Amino acid sequence: MVKALAARLSVQLNAALVNDAAAVDIVDGHICAEHRMYGGLAFAQEKINSSLAIITLAPGVQEPCASDNSHQCPTETVPYVAPRHEILCRERRAKAASSVDLSKAKRVVGVGRGLAAQDDLKMVHELAAVLNAEVGCSRPIAEGENWMERERYIGVSGVLLKSDLYLTLGISGQIQHMIGGNGAKVIVAINKDKNAPIFNYADYGLVGDIYKVVPALISQLSR
Repeated sequence: MVKALAARLSVQLNAALVNDAAAVDIVDGHICAEHRMYGGLAFAQEKINSSLAIITLAPGVQEPCASDNSHQCPTETVPYVAPRHEILCRERRAKAASSVDLSKAKRVVGVGRGLAAQDDLKMVHELAAVLNAEVGCSRPIAEGENWMERERYIGVSGVLLKSDLYLTLGISGQIQHMIGGNGAKVIVAINKDKNAPIFNYADYGLVGDIYKVVPALISQLSR
């Protein structure tokens, strides 16, 4: 919705548009925005040359700013102009409130295809509770199996982590997922495939079956 609105505004205002910016800065008097491209495989830096620009930020890029009442912005009252094409509201539905915001979590336990059944999420949540962590997942778990809500999906088109710890369970480590997980300060990977790409990103790695490792971790950490 935000991207669609930004696109329409950029056309109406003849403004430059950069979506999902990972960083915004002023270089030599020009606004520059950095964003991902090629499915997250690379970063591009765009220099804004127009007098007006619209920039949307990727999730988790910036912490909420505290309000500053010292700034006095001039306001102007303008008459209402009816739209050329009216939008009719047929129905209103309240959006279900999300129970989690992974972009703000300090610790995250992520689960992937290594999980065999939805019921096995119980042990993942138990481990997360011991670690005082939130639970996230790779795209197949959220959108393929529908075992977890979309807000828990970590990846290039999902949540971008800024956590102190990201513990992955049975996640292979494809680039599309790691674009979302790479922002964590420490990555710990557990996977039974010693050749899984996740170990190239991990600070600490353990080759093992999550069905054996996770219960052992819960037992030790609960002492």
